[in-house]
This record gives sequence, C-alpha cells and structure tokens, in this order.
Amino acid sequence: MRLARARTADGIVTGTYDDGVLETESDAYDLTGDDATVLAPTEPSALYCVGRNYAATLDQMDYERPEEPDFFIKPPAAVLAPERPIPYPSFSEEVTYAGELAAVIDERCRDVAETNVDDVVRGYTIMNDVDALDQPGRTARKAFDGSGPLGPWIETDLDPAGVEMHTEINGEERQRSDTDHMLFSPREVVSFLSERFTLRPGDVVAFGSPANPGLIEPGDEVEITYEGVGTLRNTVAAPKQ
Repeated sequence: MRLARARTADGIVTGTYDDGVLETESDAYDLTGDDATVLAPTEPSALYCVGRNYAATLDQMDYERPEEPDFFIKPPAAVLAPERPIPYPSFSEEVTYAGELAAVIDERCRDVAETNVDDVVRGYTIMNDVDALDQPGRTARKAFDGSGPLGPWIETDLDPAGVEMHTEINGEERQRSDTDHMLFSPREVVSFLSERFTLRPGDVVAFGSPANPGLIEPGDEVEITYEGVGTLRNTVAAPKQ
C-alpha cells in the first residue's frame, strides 16, 4: 500500500495512493490535475541520515570503512516535496545528488531490537541527500533548506533487503546498485539510532547512497528509482541572486 500527502482545496490530506488518485476515508483526489499538489509523504521532526554505507562509495571517495553506522541529521527545513525545484544554494559551487532508500517511523520508540524494527516502521520512501560539497563540515554541507527531497510516497509493503535502485540525471544513468551492498542493513541502522535517539512518528531514517553520487547543475532533472517503491523526481533550480 502506498501512503501519500497532498495539498487540496480541502486542505492537506493524507491517504492511500493508486494510479494518480489519493483516497481518504471520506473523499478521493485526482493528483494528476492542477487542483492538488503532492507533498512530501511525512513531516519528520528530524531526518537521520547514514553516510559511508556502501563499500563501492568508500572506494570512490577514499573513505575508511566505519565500524558502526556513521550518521548525521538534517532538520525538517531540509524536506522538499517531489517535483519541486531543488534550490541550488548561492553559497556553493559544488552541489551533488545521492539517491537513498529511507524508512519512515510509525510510532514513538527507543531501544528497538533489530528483530523488532519492522514493527515500528510505517514503510519506505526515497530521499535525495543533496550536498554542498565545498562547504566545511556536514551540517553546512547537508542541512540547508531543500537539501532533502523526499517521496513520492511511503510504500508499506516492502522488504528492504535486495532492493534494486538506479539514478538518472537528464535521462543518463549515474547510479545502479541494490540494498544488499549496504555495509549496515536498514534494520541494523534503525536499531542503532534508536539506542541514541527517541524516534518519533514520521521521522525519516535514510540509509546512504551507492557509488557515484555526482555533481548537479541548475536545470538538471534528477530521477531516483527504488524498485518496489517508486521514483523521486526533482529539477534543480537556478541559484538565488
């Protein structure tokens, strides 16, 4: 089942999505027209993001292999809806994409055993970890407004093991891998983070990007696909003057 959010004439609504239609308990909305705008599928209190989680990425970026999940946090202001322009930050000249699978937490939880992670996860979506690579430190690089495009919906029926993915920039494939190449599995990551943070409903846990996260420029179209989930699509806006 796919769970989606949209802004409509009736306000912001949440429901199940199928073939362009979002159904709530009381109504149905056509998301293919101009009367509704698809939003990010959740409003997290934080986005917990794991880096250096693919061996091929370690080789490409010349990183050391971490002994435990290496994480950072993006704030709610980083969230960007599908199809919305990614703001190219005026303070950077080296902005990159990174296509990531992400879990959405379903209930307030702490100290979750790996075997119980499925019980606290609402489902899975896609995040683009936009990075101003030339800035000092992860917060400056990754925590700015619009640096976390998210969506297009939450897929509730997904086993995160062995999920194939690919990323295209302007129709050219730039990434291809699957989640079996992660160093730390999604269930391991959620359990690990829950030892350190109280996870809240709607929070996002992103599991890192395969090799070849690369530069994006104004006007580029970024499409990140995870099989069984969907495709997150955004263009890159021109920097604000």
